[in-house]
Amino acid sequence: MTGLGPASASASQTVAPSASQQVAPVTGTTSGTNTSTASTTGDASSAPTASTTGVQAPPRGRAAATASPLYRTGTLPTMRCQAGQIRAGSAASYRAFVTKLIRCLNLAWKTQFRKTNLAFSHPKLRFSTTKVTTPCGRWPSSAGGLYCSSNRTIYIGVTREVLKNAQPANHAQFIAHEYGHHVQRLAGIMDYYGRSIWRASSSAKLAFSRRLELQADCLASAFLRQAADDLPVEQAQWDAMVSWVSANGHKNWPKNDHGKGRSQAYWMERGFDAGSPSGCNTWSAPSGRVA
Repeated sequence: MTGLGPASASASQTVAPSASQQVAPVTGTTSGTNTSTASTTGDASSAPTASTTGVQAPPRGRAAATASPLYRTGTLPTMRCQAGQIRAGSAASYRAFVTKLIRCLNLAWKTQFRKTNLAFSHPKLRFSTTKVTTPCGRWPSSAGGLYCSSNRTIYIGVTREVLKNAQPANHAQFIAHEYGHHVQRLAGIMDYYGRSIWRASSSAKLAFSRRLELQADCLASAFLRQAADDLPVEQAQWDAMVSWVSANGHKNWPKNDHGKGRSQAYWMERGFDAGSPSGCNTWSAPSGRVA
């Protein structure tokens, strides 16, 4: 799950941090909130690629969020996403899993963006064993990963706490959530968010943050639905994840910038049921659904 960007963040420099692998119903623990003292690794992504044929600019202003073309693109493609297994304590298996999953996400969202004529590009991926400072600012203390919009990079922490959790579905939801922020960046939603919080009151900033974060939860779950057979994601496991989030998802975020646990669970369920961005318009939802 991700957090509120800096109060001074501009539309082009918004950080979206995440409490890595909060969704841990199997172990019953929250991991990804501690750091190790090892050094930072290099960039693990492929070079960004963008389509230039028939590209149009994303909507601007509130319409970018409330009437995004993504909401009219139907279901995400069913993915053959064989990301492999994670061995508890193995950084190599975790990096391999994340890298393969990002490739699946790239393909799924590239296909989806083709339906909109909006430009698409891959995010960069960077693994780190310490909480590095990014172009968007410091790595938030409660976050196990983050997305920085100014350099379009997903930062993933590789720590002992993270590596204790060997459940692929838990990690897949987390990674897909961070990727959801990249989707918001490309669709113009992140720009609207950044401009909206620029001079907003503290309470209004939190409200905007919740809509941003809950939408990323929903987008992640839509992807997970379409890749469920290969990851795999069993129904009982999914139900356990949602139940755990409902009871615990808010505990790392005392300012309530991510939404209450029940709100997170609600938007995860909407995304998974729809398998499509069409279920993820948090920006038009009543305030009670994004509390």
